[in-house]
Amino acid sequence: MILSLLFREPAIFLAWIMAIIFGITIHEFSHAFGATLLGDRTPKYDGRLTLNPLAHLDFLGFMVLLFAGFGWGKPVVYNPFNIRYRRWGPVIISLLGPLSNFIAMFIFGFTLKLLLAYTSLDTGNMLAIFLVALIQINLILGVFNLIPIPPLDGHHILYAFLPPSADSFKRSFERSGPLLLLGLIVLDSFFGLSIFASVFQVASDLIFRVFG
Repeated sequence: MILSLLFREPAIFLAWIMAIIFGITIHEFSHAFGATLLGDRTPKYDGRLTLNPLAHLDFLGFMVLLFAGFGWGKPVVYNPFNIRYRRWGPVIISLLGPLSNFIAMFIFGFTLKLLLAYTSLDTGNMLAIFLVALIQINLILGVFNLIPIPPLDGHHILYAFLPPSADSFKRSFERSGPLLLLGLIVLDSFFGLSIFASVFQVASDLIFRVFG
C-alpha cells in the first residue's frame, strides 16, 4: 500500500505520488489527443487537451491508487458521432491511454537500465527509486485499464466486438460497471483475494527481468 510509506519513508512516498500523477496525466492526455486527431474537439473544449495534471486527476481513482495500488484518472469525454471510424474509433482512443503508459514504462525502464550499467547509480538512489516507481505505476495503469469493465478502457474494446443486439446490455453495463469495479477492488484488496495484485506482480516480474 503506497499510503503506508507516508510516515515510514516520506521521500519515497513523494516519489510514488509524482509517478502516479505522471502516469495518470499521460494516460488521460493520450485519450484526449486521440479523440482530437479523430475529429472530435470536445476534449479541447473541456480543457483535457493539456498536460496539466489538475485536468486529469480523479479523486476516487487517485485515492484507490493510494490504498489499493491501482486506480484511474478522470475519464475523457468525447462525442462518438464526431469521430472518424465510428466502430473502431472508440477502440483506438481507448487503446492510446494504456499504450502511452506502456511506452513510458519502456522509456523509463531502459533509462534505468542504462544508468545502472554505465553510471555509479545504485538501486538505493532516489533517482533509481523514482524510475522504478514510474515503471511500476505505468505498468499498473496500462494493465488495469485494459480490464473490460466500465469506466475502464477495456470495455470499449469489448463493445467493438459485440453485435448491435447487445445494445441493452451495453447500457446496463455502463450503469452497473463502476459499482461492479469498485466492488471487485474492495473484495480483492480488503478480503485477501489479491487477484489484481497477483497479475500485476507477474507482469512486474517479467518487466524487471528485462530491465534488471
